[in-house]
Amino acid sequence: MTSQAALIERLRQLLSGEASVREVSMFGGRSFLVDDKLVVCARKPGDLLVRVDPERHDALVDRPGAAQAQMGRGRDMGPSWLDVAADAIASDDALSFWVGVALEYNRKIVAG
Repeated sequence: MTSQAALIERLRQLLSGEASVREVSMFGGRSFLVDDKLVVCARKPGDLLVRVDPERHDALVDRPGAAQAQMGRGRDMGPSWLDVAADAIASDDALSFWVGVALEYNRKIVAG
């Protein structure tokens, strides 16, 4: 099983309790949407694209393995998007943390 496939399975398990989950191919990987809003994306090398509250960006980008997400070379995706390295989400607790951060922001934007 590839790193990406393993991550996809882990994400499916973590998101199984959400009422409205949809998977789509997007951002070069398998993206997970909750209530039609992107939450996370499992990328081919096994890293994770995470949609976060821009108000928490500065604190979250300082976490181990986190970096500002880019769409192509030198094109910043903005403060709502972080890349998290595969080794930084190797443990279930670490992956749960990032999925929790993404779901927290998802609930905030869905509620409006």
